Amino acid sequence: MNGKTLALLLAGTSPLLCLTGCKSREEAAKQTLQESGYDLTPEAFFRAAETDDLTALEKLVTSGIAVDTRNEAGDTALHAAAGAGAKKAADFLLDRKVPVDVTGAEDRTPLMVAVMRGTPEMVRYLLSQKADAHRRDAHGFKPLMLAVKEGRGDMVGELAPYDRDKLDDALLVASLEGKASVIDALTNYGASIYARMEDGRTPLMLAAENGHIEAVDMLLEVGANRFSMDDDGRIAADMAREAGHEELALRLAEAPAEDEFALEEPVDLGAEMLAKVTEKEAAAASSGTPATPTAPGETTGLPWNKPVAGQPAGSAPALLEGVVLEPVARQRVEVSAGEKSIAPLVMRAYRQKDLPMRVESVQGQTATLRMSGGGVQEITEGATIPGSRLKVVRVDSRVQDLKDQPDQVEVSVVEIEDPATGRKRELISGVEPTAHDPVALVEDGQGRHFVAKAGQRFSASDGTEYVVTDVRPNQMVIENRGTGEVITVPLRGPRG
Repeated sequence: MNGKTLALLLAGTSPLLCLTGCKSREEAAKQTLQESGYDLTPEAFFRAAETDDLTALEKLVTSGIAVDTRNEAGDTALHAAAGAGAKKAADFLLDRKVPVDVTGAEDRTPLMVAVMRGTPEMVRYLLSQKADAHRRDAHGFKPLMLAVKEGRGDMVGELAPYDRDKLDDALLVASLEGKASVIDALTNYGASIYARMEDGRTPLMLAAENGHIEAVDMLLEVGANRFSMDDDGRIAADMAREAGHEELALRLAEAPAEDEFALEEPVDLGAEMLAKVTEKEAAAASSGTPATPTAPGETTGLPWNKPVAGQPAGSAPALLEGVVLEPVARQRVEVSAGEKSIAPLVMRAYRQKDLPMRVESVQGQTATLRMSGGGVQEITEGATIPGSRLKVVRVDSRVQDLKDQPDQVEVSVVEIEDPATGRKRELISGVEPTAHDPVALVEDGQGRHFVAKAGQRFSASDGTEYVVTDVRPNQMVIENRGTGEVITVPLRGPRG
């Protein structure tokens, strides 16, 4: 008698009884599956995963179907469950060691399939199971970009915290492809309408150039400037016309109104920015849109617009100059070498209003200006710029540093003034002409709001002094005046 037979006898089971019993159990399992509308095939296994049928999945696996079985395309049942939003089936497969980032057809992971065909709840679940939001498929697309290409605006909120540095790229692609709902979602979570391609094209220009009317309307609704110019001095209307979209070009080509030339001050913009952010937050709350999740490593739990003494919810924000904020030295999170993100400061909005003109050159006391949609104008000192009330008060040139230029360069300078308000501003060749310094709406840990611009100083309640060194469309950069440490405060958007 061999050892195996002896062990079975000691256990009270003979080999014959085992064979008979095992066969009976297999037959019983097959019969149960057939009664449930399944057979013992990989196709049935995938159908059970897609329909979230745990009973069938259990019996199929017990009967010999491998959990990592693949279909003809190369996908696993986890891909099928992810695409169908079948959370119980996904949980079943993950518990049986199917890798959460297993790749299938076109090197796509279950997370990617869920983004393209599933539900936000499934995407959220897979991310909670440590699915990699930075993996790329065979075409080089990450989950966020797949959401853009598929027009899945409902997925943006789930993915935004994991890919914040690519939100602007995603917005440019969404504009290029005319995905209006995705544009709406991306801008709500921190993508900037001021993003530009290398040749200076904005999201509005891309949408106009490709004839996407809904996308154009959405971008205008969220504040895109139809008078912004690319590197060649073209505006969105020019691009629509060149591409043969004449009706859209006419809609965009209205001459700038006088108020488009108005010079503004940061203090004027705070209430406007806060109102827009509050409006979007209220709209999200009324629609039941959940707050965006927080990616691993991000700070959490910042209050939104809570009333505090001296500033009720929705009131106009103060200038950041000289204010004392809660300690900004705590809860620092590494973002990249030499830069850190801080809490409780959050950048909620950015504002930059381009003027509908650009300095081309100066000669003596005459400035050559390129007007948005209106060709070139030569304006002398003391003259008023056509279509506006702005007066040219000085024409000059000088050598100075410019962003993205390794050396100092000679620039043309035109100083303009609004006689009605006395406000003045320098326009410089090679620099986007704006009606005011770029400003950010900043929220502190108590829900108070402040307007920040480059050069402003403030201190934490622990006495540490900071200076705002730059305000960009997607982040504010501040510096610890004592240590020189550079800290970034990313744009989060009203739902970010």
